[in-house]
Amino acid sequence: MEIVALVIGVIGNIISVLMFLSPVGTFIRIVKNQSTEEFDSLPYICTLLSSSLWTYYGIIKPGSFLVSTTNGFGVAVEIIYVSLFLLFAPPKMRLKTAVLVVVLNVVFSATAILLAHFGSHGEMRIDVIGFLCSALNIVMYSSPLSVVKTVVTTKSVEYMPFLLSLFFFLNGGVWTLYALLVRDWFLGEPWDKASFLYEYLLNDVSIG
Repeated sequence: MEIVALVIGVIGNIISVLMFLSPVGTFIRIVKNQSTEEFDSLPYICTLLSSSLWTYYGIIKPGSFLVSTTNGFGVAVEIIYVSLFLLFAPPKMRLKTAVLVVVLNVVFSATAILLAHFGSHGEMRIDVIGFLCSALNIVMYSSPLSVVKTVVTTKSVEYMPFLLSLFFFLNGGVWTLYALLVRDWFLGEPWDKASFLYEYLLNDVSIG
């Protein structure tokens, strides 16, 4: 069973890497056009926050190195994405992005980690961070829905990248299976909800 869990975890890492890299085409377009157009920075800011805390969770929980490695990679990639938003976004979006980065990625993230590290110990620390990560994962997977208004207005899914939604769905399914195998309910619950959410979105996009 441990070998099966390891294999599924490695597959999850690969899919997670693909998920983190799936917006590369979007950012090539942003750099080429020197503009973020109608793309929203919120999904990338939320993913950076979630990945940061999951990296810490993987570090403090024994046997969770697969969680920390993939999310550590995610932190590096999301920092690049957010930096490009700050560089190429129009003034209003740049201000919104900067405020969210400071509030969520700096203040909130640092406060949560410091409070957990110095305010709790052992299993309690793991439970606190695990609960917080689960809640933030749900927020992260819901964040691309912020662009739904644009999709409805323009009657186009151009600004809701299909690959990002696809890999979110695949990632949710694989990590749910991994969580069941290692009996990590903090890891499994948000991924399970995410996979159902993105299955619905993918079907909706396909029909549309």
